[in-house]
Amino acid sequence: MTETLPISLEDVKDAARILDGQIERTPLRKSRTLSEITGADVWVKFENQQFTAAFKERGALNKLARLTDAEKSVGVIAASAGNHAQGVAYHGRRLGIPVTIAMPVTTPFNKVEHTRAFGARVLLEGKTFDEAKAYAEKVREREGLTWIHPFDDPDIMAGQGTAALEMYEDKPDFDVLVVPIGGGGLISGMSTVSKAISPETKVIGVQAAMYPAMYARMQGREAKVGGASIAEGISVKEPGELTSKVVRALVDDIVLVEEEHLERAITLFADVEKTIAEGAGAAGLAALLAHPSRFAGKKVGLILCGGNIDTRLLASVLTRALVREKRLSNIRIIGDDTPGLLALVSKIIGDNGANIMEVAHNRIALDVPAKGAEFDILMETRDAQHTQEIIDALAQAGYPPRQN
Repeated sequence: MTETLPISLEDVKDAARILDGQIERTPLRKSRTLSEITGADVWVKFENQQFTAAFKERGALNKLARLTDAEKSVGVIAASAGNHAQGVAYHGRRLGIPVTIAMPVTTPFNKVEHTRAFGARVLLEGKTFDEAKAYAEKVREREGLTWIHPFDDPDIMAGQGTAALEMYEDKPDFDVLVVPIGGGGLISGMSTVSKAISPETKVIGVQAAMYPAMYARMQGREAKVGGASIAEGISVKEPGELTSKVVRALVDDIVLVEEEHLERAITLFADVEKTIAEGAGAAGLAALLAHPSRFAGKKVGLILCGGNIDTRLLASVLTRALVREKRLSNIRIIGDDTPGLLALVSKIIGDNGANIMEVAHNRIALDVPAKGAEFDILMETRDAQHTQEIIDALAQAGYPPRQN
C-alpha cells in the first residue's frame, strides 16, 4: 500500500494562491557562463531577490495566513538564527501577528537586529540552537503561542514548493532539479511539484559533507555531523520526520559537497552572475562543481535559495578564491641583509606587472644566516601563469623565491 504523503500538488497550488502578490515572483534565468563552466545547461532561480533575501518567506507566509483569528491575535513563536526568523518576523508584521523569535546568545548581532527591525520580539537564550529551541518551547506553553516550525510542517513545505511551481511555469522541461537540503522543507515542496508535473525529471538533493543528516537517514545509518560549515543554513543535525517521508518517496538521490566546492560556488555567483549567495544558497551550484559528470549535457534547474551571508565571511571567501587561483601569492625571499635588496626585488616584481600587497621583513629567523634577511611578500597577479613568470624573473636575478 502506497504511503500517503504530507502534501500534494494541490496543497502547493493553494499556497501559491495565498502568496500571489504578497512575495516576489523571482526570476529564472539561464546562465551561459555557468553552463560553459559546468558542462550542463544551467538555469538559476534567484530566491535571493525576496525581500528578506531567502525562500523561507514562502513557507512562513503560507503558515501564518492559515492561522485562525484567535491564533493570530495571541501570536506565534519560532526558534531560528537565520532566514526562517526573518521570514516569520517580516510577514508576521505585515499581517499584524505578534512574533517572538528565540535565538542563541551566540547569534551574530546583525541577524538579531534584522529580526528586531521586522518587529519581532527576540529572546536570546542558550549557547546553542537546541537550547534556544527548548527555551522557546517553554515560552510557547506559558504564553499559548503557535509554533512555526522551520521545515517539518505541511504548510511550510507547501509554501516552499511554490518556488518549483514558478520554475515549471517558466521552463517546463528540466532534466534535473538540484535542491539544497537542511531539514528538508524546501526539497519536500519542490519534489512534490516536480514529480506531479514532470515525473521523468530527476530531483537531486545536496547536503554539506559536514552535515549529511538526511543523506544518512535515507541510508538507514546514524549521521556524523559537526563543524563550522560555511553553509550554516543547511547545517541541520536532525531532518524532519514529515520531510523524510517525502524525500524517501520522491527524491532520486542526495549528493554531498565539501567546503571548497561551496566556496567556489559562492565566488562564481558573485563573479559570473554578479549576485550574492550564502553557503546554503550556493549548494546547488556546488553539486555541479563537485559531481560534473552527473549533470553534463542536462537541463539543470538550480535554486539560489538565499543570499544572507556575513560581509566579512564573503570577503574571506572571495580572498581565498584569489589565493586558490594564485592571483594572490605569498613568496619568501632570502638574501644578504644589504641596503637596496628590497628595492631591487620590488622593482623586478613591479616591472613584470605584479602588485605588492604586503611585505614582512625578518632578520632573526634561525634558519636565515646572521648576515641575511628574509622577506615574505604578498603579491597580486593576473593568474597562476603570471605568478610563475614573476618567480622565474626573481630566480634569474639570483633571488629564487619559495612559495608559502
